[in-house]
Amino acid sequence: MFPHHREREQPIFSSRAHVFQIDPATKRNWIPASKHAVTVSFFYDANRNVYRIISVGGTKAIINCSVTPSMTFTKTSQKFGQWADSRANTVYGLGFATEQQLHQFSEKFKEVKDAARLAREKSQDKELANTALSIAAPQVSQDLSDELQSPPVMCVNGPEDKLFRSQSADITLSSEKERIKKMLSEGSICEMNLDTELFTLQDSNTKLVAALHEANANVEQWKKQLAAYQEETDRLREQLAEIEAHGGHGPSDLLKDELTQSLEELEALLKAKDEEIHILQNKKVEYHDMEHDRDEAIHRLRETEMRNAEMERRIQNTEQTLSNSLEERDRMESEIQRAIEILDIKIFDLNDLRQSLVKLIDK
Repeated sequence: MFPHHREREQPIFSSRAHVFQIDPATKRNWIPASKHAVTVSFFYDANRNVYRIISVGGTKAIINCSVTPSMTFTKTSQKFGQWADSRANTVYGLGFATEQQLHQFSEKFKEVKDAARLAREKSQDKELANTALSIAAPQVSQDLSDELQSPPVMCVNGPEDKLFRSQSADITLSSEKERIKKMLSEGSICEMNLDTELFTLQDSNTKLVAALHEANANVEQWKKQLAAYQEETDRLREQLAEIEAHGGHGPSDLLKDELTQSLEELEALLKAKDEEIHILQNKKVEYHDMEHDRDEAIHRLRETEMRNAEMERRIQNTEQTLSNSLEERDRMESEIQRAIEILDIKIFDLNDLRQSLVKLIDK
């Protein structure tokens, strides 16, 4: 029989820390798993007698690690510690705000590891005991049958048939639940990729905004310089026109050459400034394109969150259906057991009646 209500995991200790994971490529550098400090908790599953470390950031699980007796939490600095998870093939790192928080987490890690070791030893002892009982069971059953020497009784809907139905129902329900969990994990991975893309776009957006502000400031300065150069050019042209107007008192060829050279330099400078303004305008267009990409990433992130919410709702409905199915199966097993008991009693009564009839016939 399965229990009607399964016990859920209970938190036994919690602390806040910055979570990191080792870079799988270099195995040396740390990659931040959370933008801010998150809650890291030890959980105990009384149903399976398992201890786990769990940390959730937003709607995704950052840490989901089962504690085993072989794990070791190592303090690498006054506020940083790490441990390796061979099942996930990664190394987790935690950065705490104070040294006291690191010490408390380390002590709790040792306690949970010892508790996991004791739980494993008890589980192994229990398995050995069950093995010994299963070996001794056939001999005991044979001895009891020899002593009773009772007539054979046929059993309808025996335990083998009932066990087969229970196992098939368990496999069907478990496969459905695993499929839903896989869908949710794929949604979490998609959401994680979108978070990374959004973070990259926001960083690029910040850099582009700073560059645009700087470019706008430079454009204003260059516009002032351009106006000053234009005024200087107009002044020089006016002077040149006045000098040429006084034909008898005209400037020398050297002065004309100098004025012409200055005018050409100013025109070249004006052309260069116009090109820089054109380049900055193109960068502004690129900035608008980046804003459009960021809006699309935010839209995809919201759609993913909606899909995750729908998956969570479907998982809740599946769990409720699973619970109802288990309750219905328990009820049917109870009714079948009562029917078997009643049938055994009827068969026993019929056997007594047959023996009474035999005695009457013998008399």
